[in-house]
Amino acid sequence: MLKKLRHFNDFIKDWYNPVEYDLKLYYKILNEINDIKLKTLSDNELKTVSRKLKQRAQKGESLDKLLAEAFALVREASYRVLGLYPFDVQIIAGIALHKGKIIEMQTGEGKTLAAVSPAYLNALSGKGVHILTVNDYLAFRDAQWMGPVYEFLGLRAGYIREGMSIEKRQKAYSCDVAYVTAKESGFDYLRDFLCADRKNVAQRRFNYAIVDEADSILIDEARIPLVIAGNVKTEAEGLARFHNIVKGLEADADYEIDQYERNIYLTDAGLMRVEEMLGSGNLYDIKNLELLTKINCALHAEKLLYKDKDYIVRNGRIEIIDEFTGRIADKRHWPDNLQGAVEAKEGIASDYKGKIMGSVALQHFLSLYPRLCGMTGTAKRAAGELNELYGLEVLVIPTNKPCIRIDHEDVIFTDIHTKNKAIIKEVIRANKRCQPVLIGTASIEESENLANDLNKAGVECRILNAKNDAMEAKIIAKAGELGAVTVSTNMAGRGIDIKLGGMNEEQRDGVAALGGLYVIGTSRHESSRIDDQLRGRAGRQGDPGESRFFISFEDGLIKKYGIIRTTDIHDYRAKQQDPHEDASIKRAIEKGQRMVEGYNSDVRRQLWKYSYIIEQQRRIIHNRRQEILHDRIVPELLSVKAADRYYSLMAEVGEEALRKAEKQITLYCINKCWADYLDYISYVQEGIHLVSLGNKNPLDEFHRIAAEAYENMVREIDSEIVNIFNSAEADENGVLLDDKILKGPSSTWTYLMNDSPDQFSRLPYLVKAASTYIKGTLFSVRSIFKK
Repeated sequence: MLKKLRHFNDFIKDWYNPVEYDLKLYYKILNEINDIKLKTLSDNELKTVSRKLKQRAQKGESLDKLLAEAFALVREASYRVLGLYPFDVQIIAGIALHKGKIIEMQTGEGKTLAAVSPAYLNALSGKGVHILTVNDYLAFRDAQWMGPVYEFLGLRAGYIREGMSIEKRQKAYSCDVAYVTAKESGFDYLRDFLCADRKNVAQRRFNYAIVDEADSILIDEARIPLVIAGNVKTEAEGLARFHNIVKGLEADADYEIDQYERNIYLTDAGLMRVEEMLGSGNLYDIKNLELLTKINCALHAEKLLYKDKDYIVRNGRIEIIDEFTGRIADKRHWPDNLQGAVEAKEGIASDYKGKIMGSVALQHFLSLYPRLCGMTGTAKRAAGELNELYGLEVLVIPTNKPCIRIDHEDVIFTDIHTKNKAIIKEVIRANKRCQPVLIGTASIEESENLANDLNKAGVECRILNAKNDAMEAKIIAKAGELGAVTVSTNMAGRGIDIKLGGMNEEQRDGVAALGGLYVIGTSRHESSRIDDQLRGRAGRQGDPGESRFFISFEDGLIKKYGIIRTTDIHDYRAKQQDPHEDASIKRAIEKGQRMVEGYNSDVRRQLWKYSYIIEQQRRIIHNRRQEILHDRIVPELLSVKAADRYYSLMAEVGEEALRKAEKQITLYCINKCWADYLDYISYVQEGIHLVSLGNKNPLDEFHRIAAEAYENMVREIDSEIVNIFNSAEADENGVLLDDKILKGPSSTWTYLMNDSPDQFSRLPYLVKAASTYIKGTLFSVRSIFKK
């Protein structure tokens, strides 16, 4: 019976399509909006209409009933204030956003303006709206750009960005519409969790959020947990020693790397060699667990993480590069052991480590908004996952003008050297015609090498990568000029359109006559959505444009996943100057890319299964703490568990002082015990895959351990409260508490979650991946057995 139910569920899943194309309902509402004539009204009359709408909304009238009037009002206001009259397709997009959809809207179609109407409508209730962007620049730009429209209609718009004081954050969040990055909003949520005084709480209750670049935030970055941590002084741990040990290890003989270059394993010979150099004896002995962890992290840092690809070194600090955007991931760290290993590798000394105070995965944070929607240029390919994880459907919005961009067939070469020569030749050809070219590369190193080669060939170019992303707006503004050549890392989430002719409107027609912007991709990405986002930089608003990808068998995607081995081509290793014309190779690469997308999707699903129980526990703890912080409940533990001292002190300091002290102690103990719990769970998660050696299911074991640890933590909170209270001194001024009870963490950053599939085991990966995993595991099993 259960088997039949599972088959039925699979059938329903396959049958159900979360992508919507039918716009009949939306056109019906659009006609209602178009029938409302406001052009004859004066500015003051429009503002009066807005005030009346606001009054109706705050009296409880359904926002759906107000939609047509609100959208018509915003349309007219945006024309009067900005000179921009939203197209019908932008209005349809706004309607869909209000109805909680993810809209797919092509680059250059005006997503920023489309979001104003639903934001205004939902802000009428007075409960606030967040527009979640991918970077601080866009939050600032969009708030400044669209802010006058809201102000004209009697609402306030604000923005939040890194470095703002608590007072400015509170003011911005109190606005009707707040523009803020998803991560910064998440950090403020975590900071509020640590507040000991409600006067320092930045955010109000969540209501409605519009997520810009939705697939990037909701899918690609969803697995990244936001972590709030405080710097803790620590002893120098001699991490350089571990770096020096692993630096001398040899591939295949001492260690092996899996097919996907995510995991690295010591061989038996490598294990014995390391033990000899450490003089530690059996590294798998329980007393050597810390040593083993540091060796593994040093090995990972040395062999799997690359400077100018995964991180850069700037101002004596390691700065991590976001794999999806090519930008520096602000204040992001790896977990301490791995972070320390990379610092040792680069000769950077650090005397501090992070103490995790709170954490929430971006995916779980975003699900806290009662109403969520989003917009992006590439949603269809992620529709299944968006529906599965968030319950959101995708609506495809047609372009205002037909897209006439020409997407050429991929050009495939045997080796990278030949491919790069072909790219340079193609750029020179376009540059001689003065056609602007945008080249999308996979890493900083590749972008700089290609730029150097172009300069040597006599082609001037600009570089946009993580080392100079502060110049992003200026570089992109010029990328559409006659003869411009721009070499960039990932264009996903850049959020800025490339206009033909750049800032010089007179050049537009000349560039259009040359074929528009020519986008060249130097390799395929692990996600086809990233490829589509790069292509989408050309052909905006019906402009002409071209795109072409140049690929080689030596590209990272193809080598890392062994894609080309899935073909029947046996002589592909032979060098040849001409591109391959065999259609089977192109099909193999496309199929391989889909398999990799499925693999990464499986990793995200598995991570969600592990984080789900922790998230439910976090919400219980968070809600309890918020109830106490905002005095919705009064803690009464001490009057029961420490009654003698409680009532004896009441006569000295008064009931009010005791209640204040108990509140502060309770809030502190919740924070402390939760932080200790997270630290323990992180330790458990790193080694949970080992239980599969004993024929146990890692996920079931993790849930069992997490449930037991959570119950222990709850008891520990009560115990800590009583202990601190009993040891606290008191005088006529009240109960005297230690400063640490009143202070929060000194800094925040994000950690990268270890998304290794081997960490969690038992996933249905590609056959080659499975065999690699088994092989790597057997090294460990054999070593443990021999010990």
